[in-house]
Amino acid sequence: MALNVVIAAPEAVPFAKTGGLADVAGSLPAALSRLGLRVVLFMPFYRQVADKGFELEPTGIEVAVPMGRRVVRAEALLGHHQGVPVYFIKRDEFFDRTYLYGTPEGDYFDNLERYAFFSRAILEVLKARNLSPDIIHCNDWQTGLIPAYLRDMYRGEPIFRKTATVFTVHNIAYQGQFPANLYDATGLSFQLFNPEGLEFWGSINLLKAGLVFSDAITTVSKAYSREIQRPEYGYGLDGVLRKRKDSVFGILNGVDYSEWDPESDPAIPENYSPSDLKGKSACRKKLLKAFGLKGIKAKTLLIGMITRLADQKGLDILSEAMPELMKMDIALVILGSGDRSHQEGLKELSARYPERLSVRIAFDSELSHLVEAGADAFLMPSRYEPCGLNQIYSLKYGTVPIVRATGGLDDTVRGYPDEDGNGFKFKEYSASALIEKVAEAVDVYSRKKEWTTLQRRGMADNFSWDDAAAKYLEAYNTAKARLHKS
Repeated sequence: MALNVVIAAPEAVPFAKTGGLADVAGSLPAALSRLGLRVVLFMPFYRQVADKGFELEPTGIEVAVPMGRRVVRAEALLGHHQGVPVYFIKRDEFFDRTYLYGTPEGDYFDNLERYAFFSRAILEVLKARNLSPDIIHCNDWQTGLIPAYLRDMYRGEPIFRKTATVFTVHNIAYQGQFPANLYDATGLSFQLFNPEGLEFWGSINLLKAGLVFSDAITTVSKAYSREIQRPEYGYGLDGVLRKRKDSVFGILNGVDYSEWDPESDPAIPENYSPSDLKGKSACRKKLLKAFGLKGIKAKTLLIGMITRLADQKGLDILSEAMPELMKMDIALVILGSGDRSHQEGLKELSARYPERLSVRIAFDSELSHLVEAGADAFLMPSRYEPCGLNQIYSLKYGTVPIVRATGGLDDTVRGYPDEDGNGFKFKEYSASALIEKVAEAVDVYSRKKEWTTLQRRGMADNFSWDDAAAKYLEAYNTAKARLHKS
């Protein structure tokens, strides 16, 4: 019998996005459906969703969610994406905002209330719809309370008697920590607020709730699943993960090649393929024009970056390396948004090197496609990277990745000049290691035949969602088996 799977996510393409989690939540449901599973997706009804004008229908379902001393009502709207039903939890007080989780100045003050409400509202809508899931697949701290709720106040609900939970860590650095005096907002019994439960050095930790109370845990690459069990990458939760190591699966994210394929991409000026790369030069010219870089010669290696402006992304070593990088025969375009301090730092650098460096502070999906298609190489010098998607897009677009060997970057990029190499990677997190690897890429770029071989090797790689979905099905079945034993 096919499994009934509910995917709970705080963001999903094409509805709302801040990072790679949205790509996963937007693509995995359809891939699971192709395996014969019955899948529905839940996410908040943000202002972003409303502004995009998707066709949504009212379900007539309105549920009451206890929130401390008050009861808050939620409305459920229904849409579809790639044939999968998508339920939106509507409560304007919590979700009708410009940003999803906070402004550039910091997180929203009431994020605990917002996502406790979202998590519990999902369970109430499932009850109202009489949908009995075999699996609830939770994603990141915003849904970490769901496994705890199922172990606590929903334990006796017949509809959830056979429901197992799988919790995916997309980035363990973002944990959803809140002061202990806000615990009432969760609605959970205080018996769960202890070092074996939600308590984390005196505060509430929603990611920890997902790790402790779920039946199985997944991360978004094999390397990352190992890394976060070590103190240097576990952000204080490595001990929790080591304790549950037999329940941890590393599953590399797939990508949606119906959206990311240079042979059919409508967002680029000229399509191209591994057998005919001519169109890439037209994309390069348009990219240089879009970023206002003039006089860049064909022999100059054009490097692209699309990044969230956060400490994790290696912007500190990039900044330190910039004087040496700008002496090389390269040009660099950077597209990103995020922390204000990083925005200002990149603007200062672009003002210092206007002929070789151009920065666009924005979240622009269409421009992202042009960067992937128009750049010769793609730079990801991350301190850590759970999976990373842009290096996978880059491989498909013949845009050779230059990455630090961590997490999903290490899993997907094979270092040149190895016989099967598809990119360049360095291990040491330092400006000197970054400089050395970019210099190596510049050298290989000067030998066009060698570079073209490298491009085509990467374009032949396949990271489709079908393989990832099959691995998630294994994790679901493991979670179900463990639920029956508990």
